[in-house]
Amino acid sequence: MTDDLAWLTVPDFADRLGTTASRVREMLREGELLAVRRGERQTLQIPAGVIVDGEAGPEVLATLRGTLTLLRDAGMDDAEMAAWLMADEPELGMSPLDALREGRRAHVRRIAQTLL
Repeated sequence: MTDDLAWLTVPDFADRLGTTASRVREMLREGELLAVRRGERQTLQIPAGVIVDGEAGPEVLATLRGTLTLLRDAGMDDAEMAAWLMADEPELGMSPLDALREGRRAHVRRIAQTLL
């Protein structure tokens, strides 16, 4: 199970991925990631659980972008998407994010489509 409650600021997320903060901001603009303003200083933060170990090192979960597109089509904003992705889903027996990390993309997206 991922540490779904861990959040990273844009610079910390970039460090974890081995890229630049400007690249992470570009990924946010392009819909590849989601971010929520959190904490006392309301900094933009990204769930750490979307980072997985890839063949070439840390990378963003490949199935995230399509799932985010589906959730946006359902009218969710980033905060709502983050809450849905990290909440326990009874049909999955875990959070949708954990299920995506296990490769259960079709099941997660089937549930997400019921939100449309």
